[in-house]
Amino acid sequence: MDTGLLVLRLVTGLLIAGHGMQKVSFRLGGNGVAGGTEEFRRDGFRGGRLTALAAGGSQVGAGLFLAAGLLTPMAAMAAMGVMTVASTVKWHKGIWVQNDGYEYPMVLVVISAALALTGPGRWSVDHLLGLTPWPLWMSVGVIALGPASGLLTRAVLHRPVVSEGTTRYAQATD
Repeated sequence: MDTGLLVLRLVTGLLIAGHGMQKVSFRLGGNGVAGGTEEFRRDGFRGGRLTALAAGGSQVGAGLFLAAGLLTPMAAMAAMGVMTVASTVKWHKGIWVQNDGYEYPMVLVVISAALALTGPGRWSVDHLLGLTPWPLWMSVGVIALGPASGLLTRAVLHRPVVSEGTTRYAQATD
């Protein structure tokens, strides 16, 4: 079981970190902070550069902490939050990734929730520091707070624009 949790944490955590790295750098096929900023603007978010840095930084940090098994519940909560935001961006396209749907971010949310519940396993920094097992109430709390924080972020940062009696989402710059 510990080997399976290690593999799951490493793959999931490094994918989330890589996803964030693309938003803030030219590494891993990213377009730098300017590209990340433009991506968020196209998706209708306020904040420009700050939003790109916060999202990318959260993904990098959460992913690396998950991979290491360090403060696993909090890392899982952050990962669930940013991936919930990503899911909301793709929601209108349906579930399947071949249609640019929310399948991939949803899988990352579910894996992060599962890691919050199971713990990081014996081969983790949490275990090395004697921080495991985490109390069940903490795991359940972060599973609720992670997606809730993503939905709140979406509500606060998304730019609705009222035009001719209908609401659409802004695609313009800040």
